Amino acid sequence: MLSKLNNVLFRITLLDKVLFTKHLSVMLKSGIPLAEAVKSLMDQTKNPAFKVVLEDILAEVENGQSLEKALSKHPKVFDALYLSLVATGEKSGNLEENLEYLAGQLKKTYAFNKKIAGATLYPKLVISAALIMGGSLALFVLPNLVKLFASLDVELPVTTKILLYVANLMKNFGYLIVGGVFVLAFLISLALKTSWLKPKWHLLLLTAPAFGGLNQNIELAQICRDLGIMLKSGLTITEALETQQKATQNLVFKKYLGDLLKGTEKGKKISAQMNSQKLKFIPMIVPKMIGIGEETGKLDEVLLYLGDFFEEEVDDATANLSSTLEPILLMVIGVIVAFIALAIISPIYQLAGNIKK
Repeated sequence: MLSKLNNVLFRITLLDKVLFTKHLSVMLKSGIPLAEAVKSLMDQTKNPAFKVVLEDILAEVENGQSLEKALSKHPKVFDALYLSLVATGEKSGNLEENLEYLAGQLKKTYAFNKKIAGATLYPKLVISAALIMGGSLALFVLPNLVKLFASLDVELPVTTKILLYVANLMKNFGYLIVGGVFVLAFLISLALKTSWLKPKWHLLLLTAPAFGGLNQNIELAQICRDLGIMLKSGLTITEALETQQKATQNLVFKKYLGDLLKGTEKGKKISAQMNSQKLKFIPMIVPKMIGIGEETGKLDEVLLYLGDFFEEEVDDATANLSSTLEPILLMVIGVIVAFIALAIISPIYQLAGNIKK
């Protein structure tokens, strides 16, 4: 019961995994036995949910299970990529080196995610503040204006009539409307997870104006970096593609990886497959660079370079997107505020003019 409560109240973050991986690598390099290292990290972690996970991993390791088997009991925490690199390290006797390299790449992913979150923070704050203020105004302020304007013996302007219509609507059905919006959002989120809508939604994410290119580059940065890590850690290209297909969430790219895996198993080169299939969401630089990597035997380095390249593209895109959205959001909010102010002030001025007469 306690473990379930911990998992509900506390979330295991990427930073938790970064610190665990890095510290475990250092301890193993220092000659500390695996079980003792896991126990030490379990005692040090401040995240109750992660502590529960590490307790289970420690029990498995003490019972003679490999680290990869112990970690595989928690697929929501340790993904296919993580497990593959740990398994390869255990088989080759280079577990400490693989963990160190994995920690470095996880740290890059963490920094990458923070950049994206930071670039979109301002628009999120503005939109959230606008929704909260607009909802509060609609539920608590506008209904009180109905009686006020109804008592005024003046011809109301169009803006005020529109505002009064909204006020009456919110006065009579406000809580139903707000509740309905939340229910609708919840139902839409469920619908987007269905087998019929999910592929269409993932395709839309890659083709949407302004955001499509950004999402493409995010997927490519992650896929190229992960494949490069796996190849550098000793996995074969087929094992790397299979692992990456399981780890990739976007169904469009998951299909790409599945098709490449089938071709690779038949002995085909990745670059040749990409050129022949003409994959819509993979730019030409990818098969060209991969072709060079295949010819020179440095495919892992080329993929890591491509991962960094697309990450830089994402950095530029998020910076431009943020600077583009800011004035648009401010202008929209300004228009709404001006409309409400005009709707409220206009009849008051008209009433004041009638009194003077």
